[in-house]
Amino acid sequence: SGLACADQLNKKGHLVTVFERNDRVGGLLQYGIPTMKLSKQVVQRRVDLMAEEGIEFKTSVNVGKDITGDDLLKNFNAVCLTTGATWPRDLPIPGRQLNGIYFAMTFLESSQKQLWNSNNNFLHLTAKDKKVIVVGGGDTGCDCIGTSLRQGAKNIVSFEILPRPGDTRGADNPWPQWPRIYRKDYGHEEVELKWGSDPRIFGINSKEFLDDGAGNVKGIRSVRVEWTQDNGRWIMKEVPNSEQIYEADLVLLAMGFLGPETYLTEQLRLTKDQRSNVLTKAGTYRTPIDRIYAAGDCRRGQSLVVHAINEGRQAAREIDADLHNGMSTLPGPGGVIPYPPIALGTKLMAG
Repeated sequence: SGLACADQLNKKGHLVTVFERNDRVGGLLQYGIPTMKLSKQVVQRRVDLMAEEGIEFKTSVNVGKDITGDDLLKNFNAVCLTTGATWPRDLPIPGRQLNGIYFAMTFLESSQKQLWNSNNNFLHLTAKDKKVIVVGGGDTGCDCIGTSLRQGAKNIVSFEILPRPGDTRGADNPWPQWPRIYRKDYGHEEVELKWGSDPRIFGINSKEFLDDGAGNVKGIRSVRVEWTQDNGRWIMKEVPNSEQIYEADLVLLAMGFLGPETYLTEQLRLTKDQRSNVLTKAGTYRTPIDRIYAAGDCRRGQSLVVHAINEGRQAAREIDADLHNGMSTLPGPGGVIPYPPIALGTKLMAG
């Protein structure tokens, strides 16, 4: 969303600066999505084109720590937060302090930086010759599976707390809802091709990380769970006598995200919504703090790249309008460009 916002504002002649805390520009596209899903040459080509068009990129700058939010407000007419939802959900069970347990994004970022041959100022992680357990069954978990396989893992297992979906839609999942059915993503298919079975174990809950005696994780003590409905609510219950130990010397936590990291939002005195995302005024990308906007995952929660791009473009339109007396010729939703320009929020009548 940050690149999309910057690109649109630059087209309107604004002087745009993008701050990136990592060593390369691109955010989730650069370090969160593995190369086999998205070529980094594609991302870098777009960044290079934007730089040639006049956008200034400042890397290795952590806004909120290296520079303050107040510094931005002093030096810029508008600030758009596109920090993503990078605060990961943790698994606070006994043994969490053991070595060998990492958040999924830490692992994926390390893998990409090793491919880039970046400087050595990062945690070097590898799944080579290791027994890997991925906790979480979403897209990020699948990326951890695919990356671990390519690095030469000895074994890969994925824990999913939810039950295995059916092969067809349930009565509570009619069209046009997204079909909640059993499907295999690329990582699952690759592991099945190599070792003969889907790496996912459904209906399983982690109870304890096991210590090898030297402070390293050696496995997870787990229990099977089943789900029942009670007055429309799903209730999880442990299955008696179903405890089992799975060996692992690398555990990757891929259980989703809780929202944006808090240090910058607290520094800027921004309000959060009920889901811990940056609160914006209804129907807009404006925060309650004057001249500060928010777009992408930090505003709507973890979502798809296409939504992030759209939010960045529409936030740029609002910023452009606010800097030009409410008028902007940047395209609105669906790519529609109003002509003659009209103020944002104007209601149109047909007849």
